[in-house]
Amino acid sequence: MTRRWIAAAALLAAACAAPPRSPDGFTFGVMGDVPYNKREEAAFVAMMPKLDEEPLAFVVHVGDIGHGAAACSDATYARRKAQFDASRHPFIYTPGDNEWTDCRYAKADPIERLARLREVFFATPASLGASRIATAVQESYPENRLWTHANVVFVTLNVPGSDNNVGYDARNDAEARSRDAANARWLAHAVDEAIAHRAPALVIFVQADPWYTDRQRQAFATFLASLREAARRFAKPVLFVHGDSHTFRVDAPLAEPDGTPVANVTRLETYGSPFVGWIRVAVDPADPQPFRIEGNLYAIVRPR
Repeated sequence: MTRRWIAAAALLAAACAAPPRSPDGFTFGVMGDVPYNKREEAAFVAMMPKLDEEPLAFVVHVGDIGHGAAACSDATYARRKAQFDASRHPFIYTPGDNEWTDCRYAKADPIERLARLREVFFATPASLGASRIATAVQESYPENRLWTHANVVFVTLNVPGSDNNVGYDARNDAEARSRDAANARWLAHAVDEAIAHRAPALVIFVQADPWYTDRQRQAFATFLASLREAARRFAKPVLFVHGDSHTFRVDAPLAEPDGTPVANVTRLETYGSPFVGWIRVAVDPADPQPFRIEGNLYAIVRPR
């Protein structure tokens, strides 16, 4: 995905992450779209031990683990897997476009690359990280995970940027249709779990920014319909987390087809290259507004 360069002041436009008030409160970390080159990787490697010192329940990377042809290589997959597994915290990863759908530009087969990602990162039902947590796994789509913490439900869905793998050829269009249907089923299952257990909140992680361009909105129309339906059914606070367009922001862009805002959904987008950092999310299950969000910028790595 093409970078969106943003002013440093915009990085500060988020609510402070006040400590949770209830005894069940906790925090987790989010990152994505990084590292893209050797200089960013050095900053990323330096950041991770500092992240280990934070009192986090887990960390989630929302995809794009490299840039260009390097992102598609087995060597990058193996290196990122080792880096994620070195995290002291449980570490969850959902794939981005750079490491599979965009691999066509590196003369690789996206569907084969997705299969390889599944072998490397999603071979077991546990999270990554030195300390692991159990996750539920969707059959045939092992990258789609579900877990709970303090009765809050968390779910990952394979929704990559670059138009969701749509519009290239019949084979990849068929892949996208099957994955869209699987994502819809998994999201509905997450809502069922949240309702059945009276969860106070639901958190959804994907890679793509479905509002990035008009073409993206069309490519993600099926997913956005599933997201609206999930929000209506759950009818409690939903945090929708993604990366893709490299802009740290907290807002509420989800709307019904007639333009009516979907009031219970907050969108959080992470930093992305050249900004190496992570987002702290404090969750207070007892608070009617359970999420407090704070950006933690580690480094801005400008190209030479």
